Formats: sequence, C-alpha cells, structure tokens
Amino acid sequence: MTKPTDLRAKTDDQLGEELGNLKREAFNLRFQAATSQLEKPSRVKEVRRDIARIKTLQSERTRSEAK
Repeated sequence: MTKPTDLRAKTDDQLGEELGNLKREAFNLRFQAATSQLEKPSRVKEVRRDIARIKTLQSERTRSEAK
C-alpha cells in the first residue's frame, strides 16, 4: 500500500508510470480471481485504492495548475 506522502513526492511522469503498473497488476489480479488462483484477495482492494489515490492526486494537480 502506497502512502499519500510518498505519492506527493513523485513527479507527474512517475505517477503516470506507477498508475500504468497498478492497472496492469489489477488486470492480472482479475484474471487470477476468475481462475481461482488468487493467493491474496486483499491485494485487489489495495491496488484499487492505490489507483484511486494516484488519480485523485493527478486531478488535484491539474486543478491547481488551472488556477
């Protein structure tokens, strides 16, 4: 699980890369869940929340740049 303070220290490019990695992981976790091979079901929730954290931070930065 990524802490918000760690995410705020990253640049926009790093956040975009992290978001891509998390989306890829979420995709793989969905396939594992569908085939009953998921070892850690709680990881799905963590990944979804990390994706939401990054998207929220990106939208905050976009809004602050627009002002």
